[in-house]
Amino acid sequence: MLAVFVLYMVATVFIAWWYSRGERSHREFVLGGGRFGGTALALSERATGESAWLLLGLTGHAYADGLSAIWVALGCVAGILFIWMVMARRLRDETERTGAMTVSSLLARRFPGAEKPIALLSAGIVVFFFLLYIAAQFSGSGKVLQETFGLDPLWGIVIASVVVTIYCGLGGFIAVVVTDVFQAVLMIFTLVAFPIVALFLAASHGLDLGAAFAAAGPSFLSLTGGKTGAGAAILVLSGLSWALGYTGQPQLLTRMMAIRSEADVRRAVRVATVWTLFAYAGAILIGMIGVAYVRSGLVGGGVAKLSDAEKILPAMVHTLVNPILAGVLLSGVISAMMSTASSEVTVSSASFSEDVVASLRKKAATPKGMLVLNQVATLAVGAVAIVLALTMRDTVYSLVSYAWSGIGSSFGPALVLLLFWKRFSRAGVFASLLTGTAATVVWKSFFEGPTGVSERLASYVLAFVMAVLFSLLFPEKAPTRGTDSADRDSADRLTPTRPVS
Repeated sequence: MLAVFVLYMVATVFIAWWYSRGERSHREFVLGGGRFGGTALALSERATGESAWLLLGLTGHAYADGLSAIWVALGCVAGILFIWMVMARRLRDETERTGAMTVSSLLARRFPGAEKPIALLSAGIVVFFFLLYIAAQFSGSGKVLQETFGLDPLWGIVIASVVVTIYCGLGGFIAVVVTDVFQAVLMIFTLVAFPIVALFLAASHGLDLGAAFAAAGPSFLSLTGGKTGAGAAILVLSGLSWALGYTGQPQLLTRMMAIRSEADVRRAVRVATVWTLFAYAGAILIGMIGVAYVRSGLVGGGVAKLSDAEKILPAMVHTLVNPILAGVLLSGVISAMMSTASSEVTVSSASFSEDVVASLRKKAATPKGMLVLNQVATLAVGAVAIVLALTMRDTVYSLVSYAWSGIGSSFGPALVLLLFWKRFSRAGVFASLLTGTAATVVWKSFFEGPTGVSERLASYVLAFVMAVLFSLLFPEKAPTRGTDSADRDSADRLTPTRPVS
């Protein structure tokens, strides 16, 4: 099992190095330079979107709370389908028109004269929340390696984070996408194959799943977790509210910005849809089946319930399957974390170089200078995230939920309105960014507990309302269809690369 895992880590770094050879362009480092088609970018987006949150967080949620976890799954599936089916084509077209390389610059270039403050504010929000997000992935890696190999979580965090930082620094966006494809295949294999294996073994051991579910309590098979009235409504809405955050996640939306053609968009929609449906069904099944295994004593060493629900998947894999298959399946778990962390490291470093440094410099940097700056920023982001992962004690689920809410509520309303509403103004951009960030922090700290309403829902709705209100109160004085190529201030002054064969 250990040998398989080590082979996976070596293969990941080798793939990143191989495909990053000869890379020189800043645009290639940040957005791929038009190298990738729909299938690769769809798999990359799915690998990025489904992190430790899916394989540890959602499986743990289903294990602890039963069927009510399905609302979270449905919310996520709805959000994924929306961004691919509704937003992807428009994002690609807007990127091609403006030459933007980040979500922040996409917003900034729509409003000439406000580019610098929009870019700086956006970059600050991205880096703040993404550091928490990346730390959650590194922390999840520590949990998996501790459960599997008895490794101190500190070393698990260090191993995963060092590998991610190395291959991000080697090749940027190109290396991340290529490794994402490899990791997406491993992830879907884990999420599809393991539930089948677990059900087969349950039958061979004579486990009665129905009896185990009944023993878990009446709420386990309840769609509302046993809640009624307002409590049930809040639970359902909180789960479905995960859909909202997808509209504002830069690490996902950059995949759509990088797509070569509309034909590739259509192909990507099909790939992303199939992958998502199988993955989420698998995660829910794993968590619920895990209850039967723990109660039977086959997993968990005879405890009535695991002390950490988020360890249910690695505990089952470690116990139930042979070492070679266990190594492959656990590599899929680690893949989920590494693929997400790598994308967020890349987006954070790009946001710093493209949106902060480029905005503040009076003289444009050379393409080579921007490339070096991105690589240094990548190392810095990785180092800070390691420190956070080692010092924070929150669960993977709670960290991801918080970071997801902050990013999604800040950027989601702004991007949806930018793409679909002609009266959206720069005042609306600032209202969305500031309200989304502030509302997430305040609601999480003071109101989520008393009301039961998640910060994902409350902060997004507040940010959307304020973005619309400020756009109506402070409209643009002249049409702002963005800037032409003469106004583009990217370091290399490149237009988006056309499709290549």
